[in-house]
Amino acid sequence: AFGVIADIQYADAEDGYDFGGYRRRHYRQSLNLLRDAVEAWAAERPPLAFVLQLGDSIDGLNAQRGEAESALEQVLAALGRLPVPVHHTWGNHEFYNFSRARLVRTGLNSRPAGAGASPPAGDCQAYHFSPAAQFRVVVLDAYDLSILGREPDSPRYQESLRLLREKNPNENLNSPAGLKEPRFVEFNGGFSQAQLNWFNEVLKFSDENQEKVVVMGHLPIHPDASDRVCLAWNYEDALSVIHSHQCVVGFLAGHLHDGGYCLDSHGVHHLTLEGVIETPPESNAFGTIYVYEDKMILKGRGRISDRVMHF
Repeated sequence: AFGVIADIQYADAEDGYDFGGYRRRHYRQSLNLLRDAVEAWAAERPPLAFVLQLGDSIDGLNAQRGEAESALEQVLAALGRLPVPVHHTWGNHEFYNFSRARLVRTGLNSRPAGAGASPPAGDCQAYHFSPAAQFRVVVLDAYDLSILGREPDSPRYQESLRLLREKNPNENLNSPAGLKEPRFVEFNGGFSQAQLNWFNEVLKFSDENQEKVVVMGHLPIHPDASDRVCLAWNYEDALSVIHSHQCVVGFLAGHLHDGGYCLDSHGVHHLTLEGVIETPPESNAFGTIYVYEDKMILKGRGRISDRVMHF
């Protein structure tokens, strides 16, 4: 069994609203909800094997207020009360607060040294681990292609900016207004070819060893488990890697605070978790996934529904 949580977006700030100005965000309260989740997970018997934190652990507000370090410290302290490892994937809000080079030196870098045979090229944060026989978890880096968190003179930044401008003529690159493909906005990102090649090799290994694989990344990769804006730029490329193998049973994402779910044509469960940040203080948004030989059972708390996912 393992815990799942997404989009905590903690900031020591009064409640505010999303970019549209109408969805309430509970910045300060999100830390209390995280602490409640940690308490519930720590009490689980038998104990959990690990927890997946699906990105956007602290809010971009912290950067403007000079509070990024202290906000992150508090989130990591709350998670640090767990007696099991926490695996983090990075979202856009991490990059509003820290450069990629800085994030590597924080507690949000859960990638083990020498992670996974032949890690992806460059500073890509993808890795994989096997918590139990015949079961593997792959952590993808959905901002490997992105203009967030990188130096403007770096080749990866230049490549990402070119792609973004080609697809998004808007002056404000965070605006999807009028776009045929509204996912091409600055707050999203994508997977480099090097990462996709690496991912393909990992899944090949899992196929050969009859493993079941769960993949996680901050951005959803299936249009039926997301709205049209919140998808990874090149989600089709990631999907086609997954669909060329037998082993993947689920893909977990955050980013879309409403959550989403679909079972795709290849039998892969795409679960997008509701965000803690837009969860009212009297509720919550986290879950525990119990893995069996032929299914996974999600026990959701608060806004997250229970679900049985057969494979």
